[in-house]
Amino acid sequence: QLQLVESGGGLVQPGGSLRLSCATSGFTLGNYAIGWFRQAPGKERERVSCVSAGGGMTRYADSVAGRFTISRDNAKSTVYLQMNSLKPEDTAVYYCAAAYGTNYYCTLSVYNYWGQGAQVTVSS
Repeated sequence: QLQLVESGGGLVQPGGSLRLSCATSGFTLGNYAIGWFRQAPGKERERVSCVSAGGGMTRYADSVAGRFTISRDNAKSTVYLQMNSLKPEDTAVYYCAAAYGTNYYCTLSVYNYWGQGAQVTVSS
C-alpha cells in the first residue's frame, strides 16, 4: 500500500522558517516524481514545487521561488520542502504527492498518490 505522510507543519511568525517532511512507504521512492501542493481556504489547489524521480530537475511556483527548496533522500524514503522567509500568504494546507513513470514531473494530472496534508500557518 502506497502511503505518504507529511509532518513539520505548524505555526510560525512572518520571516521564519519551517521544513516539511514527506515520509513515504509501500513503494520505491526513486521511481517516483514528487510534488508539493498547497490549498488555502476558499482557494484552488496550487502547485508549489516538484522534483523529478532522479532528483535532477526541479520547478517552483513564482510565488515561492528563491524562498523554498525541494529535496529528496531516496535512501530514507523522504522528501523535504524547506520554507524560508515565510509570509502570511503562505498559510495553507500543504500536501505531498507522488507520480510514477512520467516525464511530466510537474503536471498536476499525473499525481495519483497523495498525503493527508500538513497545516502551515504564518502569523504574528
